[in-house]
Amino acid sequence: MSTIPARPMWLGVTLAVAVIVFAEAVGGTVDAALMISASLALLVGGLLGRGGRVLIEQRPEAGPPRRHTIAEALLANIPDPVILVDRRVVVIEANPAARRLLPGLKLRHPLSFSLRAPDVLDGIEEVLRTGSAVRTEYATRVPTERAFEVQIGALPIPDAPGGGEANVVLFLRDLTEARRLEAMRVDFVANASHELRTPLAALLGFIETLQGPAKEDARAREQFLGIMRTQAQRMTGLIDDLLSLSRIELHEHVAPTRIVDLGRIARQMVEMQAPLARERGVALTVERPDIPLPVLGDRDELLRVVENLVENAVKYGNSGGVVVVSLHRIEGAAGRGAQIELRVRDEGPGIAAEHIPRLTERFYRVDTASSRQQGGTGLGLAIVKHTLNRHRGKLIIESEPGHGTTVRVSLPEHRPDGSETTPAELPPQD
Repeated sequence: MSTIPARPMWLGVTLAVAVIVFAEAVGGTVDAALMISASLALLVGGLLGRGGRVLIEQRPEAGPPRRHTIAEALLANIPDPVILVDRRVVVIEANPAARRLLPGLKLRHPLSFSLRAPDVLDGIEEVLRTGSAVRTEYATRVPTERAFEVQIGALPIPDAPGGGEANVVLFLRDLTEARRLEAMRVDFVANASHELRTPLAALLGFIETLQGPAKEDARAREQFLGIMRTQAQRMTGLIDDLLSLSRIELHEHVAPTRIVDLGRIARQMVEMQAPLARERGVALTVERPDIPLPVLGDRDELLRVVENLVENAVKYGNSGGVVVVSLHRIEGAAGRGAQIELRVRDEGPGIAAEHIPRLTERFYRVDTASSRQQGGTGLGLAIVKHTLNRHRGKLIIESEPGHGTTVRVSLPEHRPDGSETTPAELPPQD
């Protein structure tokens, strides 16, 4: 509210008196009494006009938004659960992430109705008693297993009812992914150490034997040196696979850009694995159409994929069996591009259904003793999986005990302009 001088008030009185005197003069009725009355009216009007003020209401200018509105907006955009409770441990506020984590969480209800965690509730009581921040943990089992670090601290709110008494804020930080990665790291180190410890122990044992009792035994020396060579090759293969897996994971997010012919790669790898197949008594054949099968890929990595699949089929297929490597061009459905599919089929003992989902895990083996006897490192299919992830491909393993195994690898066909690819369009391969 504000005031301004009211000058128009006495001006209006003067004009009104002048009009009345003029009218009376025209009518011939002007006398002394009328003149005295007019003078008094002017005097009173002037006094009122000088001291009078008119009140004018002014709207206050729009100020900044209320602070609790800003706080609500901040809470809504925090991805981790945040809960605010009062001294009675009744929920005052909670952000959407907290409501998703605790569907039973309701405002103005005790927190214990929805969060049944004694460590967290005890932490709140300690914060209210001492005022010091507390950290504890909270884990859920349903619907999925998750782990949280809960940071509990006092939060005075001067504008809230209660005269600024300290409330308590709970901040829950999701540790699920970090714990999973840590468990994977621990398992990986343990498995790698175990795989290396076995051949190292064998080497040390044979070296001690050759230095001691078998020092002059030429026959034992030749036998032990052969075993030592096998164990050393096993360690070399394991280290090579670990380095390959590390390199592939480092560039897994970068898609290849070179054009390669998957048919040529498969034929080359079959020729390289032919001596191993003859040694194992396995008939190894390749079937491919007489057309280029172009894909975008890293030639060395795709060679490793085919090598691992063919080597597994030859090693773990029954002696005297057949391993067939075939390639197919499969038209895409519903306007999707065609796929180039590589199939490796063996006549081995097959794999039980419960093992198939885990075959691409590092160091996972269906038969540990047989795999080590065959010289396997337990990393071959893990390398295949990560390589195909980089190439935007797909791996499918089909097997049934007693009926062999078929492994299928699908890669998108490279068709930059939608036309048929001719052999001249493919780059020369070494």
